[in-house]
Amino acid sequence: MYPLLFRTVLSRMDPETAHHAAMMVIRTLGVPPFSWAARALTRPDPRLATSALGLSFDSPFGVAAGFDKDVTGAAGLFALGFGHVEVGTLTAIPQEGNPRPRLFRLIPDRAVINRMGFNNHGAEAAARRLEKLRRRARRGVIGVNIGKSRVVDVDDATADYVRSATLLAPLADYLVVNVSSPNTPGLRGLQAVETLRPLLEAVHAAAGATPLLVKIAPDLPDDEVVAVAQLAVDLGLDGLIATNTTISREGLVTDPAVVAKAGAGGLSGAPLKARALDVLRLVRSAVPAEFCVISVGGVETADDVKGRLDAGATLVQGYTAFLYRGPLWARQINRGLVRGR
Repeated sequence: MYPLLFRTVLSRMDPETAHHAAMMVIRTLGVPPFSWAARALTRPDPRLATSALGLSFDSPFGVAAGFDKDVTGAAGLFALGFGHVEVGTLTAIPQEGNPRPRLFRLIPDRAVINRMGFNNHGAEAAARRLEKLRRRARRGVIGVNIGKSRVVDVDDATADYVRSATLLAPLADYLVVNVSSPNTPGLRGLQAVETLRPLLEAVHAAAGATPLLVKIAPDLPDDEVVAVAQLAVDLGLDGLIATNTTISREGLVTDPAVVAKAGAGGLSGAPLKARALDVLRLVRSAVPAEFCVISVGGVETADDVKGRLDAGATLVQGYTAFLYRGPLWARQINRGLVRGR
């Protein structure tokens, strides 16, 4: 039924408007008794339980940052069967993000281009929602992804990240430093090891006992991927997320005029699959076995998730395929993982 709904209705809507409509439904699913009914249908098989970062996950498959930017839909996403939800990206200073339109579907590629620009209501507002969410008797693992506020100069980025970490780390099951979005000017330059080291040191201190990870871009050269992974280990971080969206447009089958009209932004979805898998293997080769590596990018099926786990991922995240697969996507993934055991 969902493919028909997508083809006849959702694909004709503005993508961001369609996302907001979906979030309204997801928020409803997060409220009892709707959450109880949904969870009864989608609860992951106990055989999928996974331990990582000192935490227990119902499933190794979760939602990547970007879907629930403001901690408004996490409860509903858990009700749909995801093993964890990474909220954000959140910034210390509230911001509207880039002008609309800023989200574009490439349907023939099962992909999306976005230049959202970290639109969110800020770390303080998110902290209040996280406090409320953590009081729920039943909830999944909540990761919190933080980024640089757009109005803050790159030279002052460390203090900006530390402000967010101080507010959010005590309320997060794990914290992620996002230095890899292509939609905030100057942000990706922070991935250079000499710049990244003092930033991560400061955020690590602010995060306290909360597990800390760093998220990297797929566009880094292989040697820099390895260097960042080794830096994360050297600094005592708990993990790394590979990867964010890409600025590449290679290999797309969508009409080039449609791609050009979409313009700048990060590409996610199926075209990212090969590079995300390559980066995962590079990272895993450079870090100890116990180091948590979360793989994201081009994941759509249970076979994709199993492939990432077999390649060394501790956990796997998805986002873009949710738009194309619909609300039972996590259930499909989890059931496929059980069948493939």
